[in-house]
Amino acid sequence: MQISFTRSLLLLLLTLTIPARADGPFPPHKVVANVYYVGSNDLAIYLVTTPKGHMLINTGFAETVPLIRASVQALGFKMSDIKIILASHAHSDHVAGHARARELTGAKVYVMTGDEKVISQGGKGQYLYTDSRWTPCPVDKILKDGQKVKLGGTTLIARRTPGHTRGCTTWVTTVKDKGTSRQVVVVGSPNVNPGFQLVKNTSYPEIAGDFATTFRILKSLKCDYFLGAHGNYYGMHAKYEQFKKGARTSPFIDPAGYRNYIELKEKAYIEKLAAQKKAAR
Repeated sequence: MQISFTRSLLLLLLTLTIPARADGPFPPHKVVANVYYVGSNDLAIYLVTTPKGHMLINTGFAETVPLIRASVQALGFKMSDIKIILASHAHSDHVAGHARARELTGAKVYVMTGDEKVISQGGKGQYLYTDSRWTPCPVDKILKDGQKVKLGGTTLIARRTPGHTRGCTTWVTTVKDKGTSRQVVVVGSPNVNPGFQLVKNTSYPEIAGDFATTFRILKSLKCDYFLGAHGNYYGMHAKYEQFKKGARTSPFIDPAGYRNYIELKEKAYIEKLAAQKKAAR
């Protein structure tokens, strides 16, 4: 009875208010099957549960980790059961909490090739954001494109979708949803951030080609449940409100939204590349 009351209280506290701050709390919720949202107001973090332990995609900032723990507990799970920590890409708002989460859980850290040194060196070596630093986190396994991460009957497929970072990763898994197989896609990031140089980039010479590869891969994926490294990628706030109201069909099922998002981001990439090529003549 006490455990049930504690979980209910945690869930109530987390759902009372949704602050505007990107790193403020957001109500934890089940997306589908064994995939849960345990992130902040915009820093998307996902718990994938299995009978043999759990996987965590992203950790946010070091200060985000207690929020993750509260969300995990509110959903009825244990932080100590997390066995594998994964990432969307090696920027501080997604991986600065890795070291703290690893210490708290004893989990292994798996990172896509291209991002492993940035994470293990606490931000050193990343493109553009050279002043961004965090606590270094040991990397236990370096992943390759298409590699499968398996735990307790669940398989996550790591797709290397570089450009935003060299090891930016889009995660794909297939779940059973009311007897139907559905594909869940957690987009790493296709964003060409302000300041990104696509032409004559001496720090990251292959950046333009990497983005082109990313869009080719993302357009090839079948997507039912559209998720991403930030809640705003997939309209999380509006969809969560529909979810709370008991929508008959899950609002997180959004293949059209996925396609539109990728098309929008590719268009932005093509336009920026063209503009920078013109300016470089």
